[in-house]
Amino acid sequence: MKIAITGKGGVGKTTIAGAFARLYKDKGYKVLAVDADPDANLGSAIAGVSKIQQEIVPISQMKKLIEERTGAKPGTVGSFFKINPKVDDIPEKLGTELLGIKLLVLGGVEKGGGGCICPESALLRSLLRNLLLERDEVVIMDMEAGIEHLGRGTAESVDVFVIVVEPGLRSIETAKSIRNLARDIGIEKIFLVVNKVRDSEKGCVEEKIRKEIPDLPIISWISENQKVRLADIEGKSSYDLDEMFVEEIDSLRKKLEAVVG
Repeated sequence: MKIAITGKGGVGKTTIAGAFARLYKDKGYKVLAVDADPDANLGSAIAGVSKIQQEIVPISQMKKLIEERTGAKPGTVGSFFKINPKVDDIPEKLGTELLGIKLLVLGGVEKGGGGCICPESALLRSLLRNLLLERDEVVIMDMEAGIEHLGRGTAESVDVFVIVVEPGLRSIETAKSIRNLARDIGIEKIFLVVNKVRDSEKGCVEEKIRKEIPDLPIISWISENQKVRLADIEGKSSYDLDEMFVEEIDSLRKKLEAVVG
């Protein structure tokens, strides 16, 4: 499985991505967790906050590596550089081991946005393409709302694209934008996961989502959970603190695997 998880900041996408990584690891799979959000927090969602994670340097900030692989200094625009640099050794060399899960922190491209034609962007795109096309482990990607590292050739290898929303119009509006970006690059299997929902709200929330995004199916609901909220505040992994949350994530896993076939 190659799963991309995205959504507006604060909706809980990183918490869900971290739980997915832990769940697949516990089921005996080799797991690669990819933090492709510039606001990198996937490591803490997997294993809680630790000094090791705080010392990780995102790949987009490794100037020597970028210049070595692309032939151009980071930050240069319009210069000649390799658009398909060597990247297949990067997960083993630069990945961080957390509870048996390999974590790669990509980081963001500071200049030029999602369409940046620069060495940093070329390296990250090539790396993500390698992770999705060439490797045989489960890949869980925590993406920012702009999904800047995904390109057309890479998108075809994403088995399922999950957009996390919460009750509230702002996250639904962000989901619309993400849907459009995803479809523009050829992603077809796009599903909504509604997070932080009280049972009493489900009918109202579902009606609102059906009205605003009628073409995206809701594949699962994740309950509002005080233990998950406290885990985030305390810098702990929600996966270790609440059995009901883990059961809901496992139910989501089964539904996603069913639609992938």
